[in-house]
Amino acid sequence: MMPTLYQTLLGAAFFRLPDALRALHGVHGAARCTGQVTVVRGTGLLSRVCARIAGLPRAMADAPLTVDFASGPKGEVWSRVFGTPPNASRMRSRLWHRDGQLRERLGPVQFRFVLHTWNGTIFWNVAGVRLLGVLPLPAALFRDVRCNEREVDGRYAFEVEAALPLVGQLVRYHGWLLPDDTSAA
Repeated sequence: MMPTLYQTLLGAAFFRLPDALRALHGVHGAARCTGQVTVVRGTGLLSRVCARIAGLPRAMADAPLTVDFASGPKGEVWSRVFGTPPNASRMRSRLWHRDGQLRERLGPVQFRFVLHTWNGTIFWNVAGVRLLGVLPLPAALFRDVRCNEREVDGRYAFEVEAALPLVGQLVRYHGWLLPDDTSAA
């Protein structure tokens, strides 16, 4: 069986991760996870415009979260639904790897991340950014874009922060997920 995206990127470190992270990132094919999320959005005009362009979720507290994963040989697609319909925020991103880096397309922006593990946590560090896939943007502008994944109380837990110089905070969200065995993805 072919290794998953995270198995490829992390190598042997993948197998030293906590069970919840290995389960979520070890899926072949389709899977659904459900959980809870809190989202805080920036309040400035530029912050709101940038967040909207990137398709980031709206502000919400202790809201339901559903993530559908589709994993295949060319990478993964994560389809996230923050909150409940009809006012749910939807975010879709495509992830793949090249040159040992995780690539994520989120709206018109393509991020390159280097993944590191430490003490059972996966850290995403921005290595580069392109607008519309062709226009390189200085990685230093994105030094305040951070993500980490870990296990808390047997659940997959995450925290994402994104801020830009002169723009301020775009979004900060954190929460948890568990495999949803009751519904087909």
